[in-house]
Amino acid sequence: MDLRPLGGTGVRVSPLGLGALNFGGSVDEKIAAELVLTALDGGVNFIDTADMYNGGESERIVGQVLNRTGRRDEVVLATKVGMPTTGDPGKPSPDPNMGGGSRRHIIRACEASLRRLGTDRIDLYQLHRPSFDIDPEETLRAFDDLVSMGKVVNIGCSTHPAWFVHECLSVSERHGWARYVSEQPPYNLLDRRIENELVPFAKRHGLAILPWSPLAGGVLAGRYRSVDSPPADSRAANDVRWRERVTEPGVAAAREVAGIASEAGLTSSQLALLWLRDQPGVTSPIIGPRTLDHLRDALAIGELAPLDDAILAALDAVVAPGTYVTDFHNRSGWTPRTRVAPSS
Repeated sequence: MDLRPLGGTGVRVSPLGLGALNFGGSVDEKIAAELVLTALDGGVNFIDTADMYNGGESERIVGQVLNRTGRRDEVVLATKVGMPTTGDPGKPSPDPNMGGGSRRHIIRACEASLRRLGTDRIDLYQLHRPSFDIDPEETLRAFDDLVSMGKVVNIGCSTHPAWFVHECLSVSERHGWARYVSEQPPYNLLDRRIENELVPFAKRHGLAILPWSPLAGGVLAGRYRSVDSPPADSRAANDVRWRERVTEPGVAAAREVAGIASEAGLTSSQLALLWLRDQPGVTSPIIGPRTLDHLRDALAIGELAPLDDAILAALDAVVAPGTYVTDFHNRSGWTPRTRVAPSS
């Protein structure tokens, strides 16, 4: 895979990243290790996790695999901080000081992540969600101190509105502190709203865009035949907030995408990933495979040429640029809780 710049850092990352959300949850430790090593052998050098994924098990597993195999230095290792967690999977902490963007929490959480990952530094440390009730100076000074201490190399954010990223960049510039080099938003063929503001903003200010849920939680992989009957092992079957993202218009759009993919000789998921890989401003979509077959299907796009104009136009006709048919910002904490109208 041709590596891409991570913003203006000088670091280069693969055009697909491996997301470890499922590690220690629906993906056991053995399969997770196979996924990590297969991804590395396939040219992926960017791995993304978070302190709250499965009570910290995701970080522990990623770190254990990289250290056991001696491959830590091959990887641009990213994790996130800010979501409240007790260390018990699926159970957020009732203590407000166990989450958010406060200095107290960030410093403490970084030390815990370093221990679980078994590493001396985090290559990209990201604020998982914005904390509007906390002065950006509080958060960014903590991040800057971690960078100065060598415990963090670069910092980024996830699912932030463009206006708040701009405010944070201004604060960093004013004080001479470390600045965000990346934003990790939800972005896929079914929710294209970041094209309106975040993408042009990121391009202007040199931020990497690292999309999460590039397959729309499996909708674009054809996992959902209907809204009413999600697969028993799917996120939508077990989490009401994910269920809200499986909409009738989204499932209908995914069927159209599957038809376009078939004509192009691709799987539906390959077409969705190939489209996103080459969207303006995108650095590295983060995939979250649960099986080796899922991963191999994704890795197959590594050497494929960009989609031609006819296919791009056909996909734009399914979901127009800047619009959406399912709401992947519904857990952001800052967008209105929108409802997508049912398909006619």
